[in-house]
Amino acid sequence: MSRFSERVVVISGGASGIGLAVAHRFAREGARLALCDLRGDELDARARDFALPAERFLCRAVDMREAAQVEAFVSAAAESFGRIDALVNNVGGGRRGRVQDLADEDWREVMALSLDSVFVASRAAMPHLAASRGTVVNIASISGLAGDGGNLAYNAAKGAVVNMTRGMAVDAGPDGVRVNAVCPGLTATPMTERMRASQTVMSQYRDRIPLGRAGEADEIANAVAFLASDEASYVTGVCLPVDGGLTAWTGQPVWRPKKI
Repeated sequence: MSRFSERVVVISGGASGIGLAVAHRFAREGARLALCDLRGDELDARARDFALPAERFLCRAVDMREAAQVEAFVSAAAESFGRIDALVNNVGGGRRGRVQDLADEDWREVMALSLDSVFVASRAAMPHLAASRGTVVNIASISGLAGDGGNLAYNAAKGAVVNMTRGMAVDAGPDGVRVNAVCPGLTATPMTERMRASQTVMSQYRDRIPLGRAGEADEIANAVAFLASDEASYVTGVCLPVDGGLTAWTGQPVWRPKKI
């Protein structure tokens, strides 16, 4: 397929996990890529896997908590390629704790990484996206659709990303820019490796996920690519769970009465 032939896609957090899978998906479909990650050395190592010529690939070490760095990266992408057609806001992270457990610095760290980065990158990219009638896909989370135990800051940040997605969709629609979000559930990435190594935790997840397994990063990338493509030309303001059905279930016990 070549749905993104010659289009310019900017992706944050592209060195591993969902961001890397998204980058590979767009590359396979002909896109020119601008990737950033805090881990510049890891991003450079991954860059060789894409086998793209320099004129089709830009990667930078960027701390997404620093607005000036984010704005400079978006500007560099636009200057290098002459346009921006899609922005994928993928960076995020959490500090676990209940409200009484979280220090000010924990709260601010999560907000800076998971929420402020989306705002700053979108603000910087929006004039370019309006010019190309492009699209934004935010990587939110099912943790932004409901609450988790002991994960307050992340719940708050991702919940804000979910509603920011809707608000931006309303604002950007008249400029021809679509804004959507993907809300992953448990996904097999380096970030969830320790969690997935626990048989107890995974047993609980399998009991709660109708499809009975963690998602794969490529499966999240499939949803991102659809929302960014012309096939979703009348889709905006959508926050799509990609979670194996976890949020479809109330969590109540499954009761299957015997046939009479």
